[in-house]
Amino acid sequence: MASSSSSLIYMIFFLLCNSCSYFDGARAQIVLPGLSWTYYDVSCPNLESIITEQLKKVFKNDIGQAAGLLRLHFHDCFVQGCDGSVLLDGSASGPGEQAAPPNLSLRAEAFKIINDLRRRVHDKCGRVVSCSDIVALAARDAVYLSGGPNYAVPLGRRDGLTFATVNVTLANLPPPSSNTSALLTSLASKNFTATDVVALSGGHTIGLGHCTSFTGRLYPTQDPTMDKTFANNLKATCPTANSTNTTVLDIRSPDKFDNKYYVDLMNRQGLFTSDQDLYTDPRTRPIVTAFAVNQTLFFDEFVTAMIKMSQLSVLTGSAGEVRANCSVRNSDSLLVSSVGGEGKKALSDF
Repeated sequence: MASSSSSLIYMIFFLLCNSCSYFDGARAQIVLPGLSWTYYDVSCPNLESIITEQLKKVFKNDIGQAAGLLRLHFHDCFVQGCDGSVLLDGSASGPGEQAAPPNLSLRAEAFKIINDLRRRVHDKCGRVVSCSDIVALAARDAVYLSGGPNYAVPLGRRDGLTFATVNVTLANLPPPSSNTSALLTSLASKNFTATDVVALSGGHTIGLGHCTSFTGRLYPTQDPTMDKTFANNLKATCPTANSTNTTVLDIRSPDKFDNKYYVDLMNRQGLFTSDQDLYTDPRTRPIVTAFAVNQTLFFDEFVTAMIKMSQLSVLTGSAGEVRANCSVRNSDSLLVSSVGGEGKKALSDF
């Protein structure tokens, strides 16, 4: 009995320390000027709990929304930086980023969830927290609440005043038909290493893929790198090249954030070319294998890459604004209420 109790205590201690290690690892990383781990400690001390508690309710009702929020953060940061520009509706100047082909499959509900979180946060704290910071925190909670690592997020981003053109959006979001060379080249321009690229690709451990994103691997001939049984099952879901159906990205644990995505790749069951080629390419194959056999290693590297990604071309200080509505820029005649710096209360219109 004593031995069982000791084992239980050890396991609890191990799990707690393992969880803490991701916070420690995140906070050991370089944070860009203007961002901070404690940015809202004074102006909105309950920020993270407001978001986390609401997302627990959202995911209890539909865990699929976790993948939508994570993908929203990716698509925001890769295009023009983590400035919430993907949230903006189009205007007279042209269509917004949401109109670009890579963003047409972003979940409409994800945008609604972010604006609802913004409302809840601003109701409690006034307009001091940016939509771009809310997106970053929601992505972290999407990972954690679906079984992945919990990690600290540097905060203090400001919301952008403009959105990228369709062409710029296309140029910064590699399509699922990309091979590893294309991925490495594209993300190297943003200072990501091969390990970062493989780790970030692990976000495909949750979520759905649209048939048109991978039927090029099925028709007119099957991609030889794809497992035959896996391919036959996909053909049943996507009977034609232009089928409008969807299927899970990770066949082993589609709603759980874990390392099974890499096991899929080792079994030639990656859905997209951009997924499977990570195991085919000799430069990234060892990284895929390492993550497949060591989930803790994957979590560590994923957190490192996510913190790096979350700081891409951020706006801080007096740049940008704190939007009152995440989908529209503040009116020029409206006094913008914002956090002027770490730990300071800001004037608020609310």
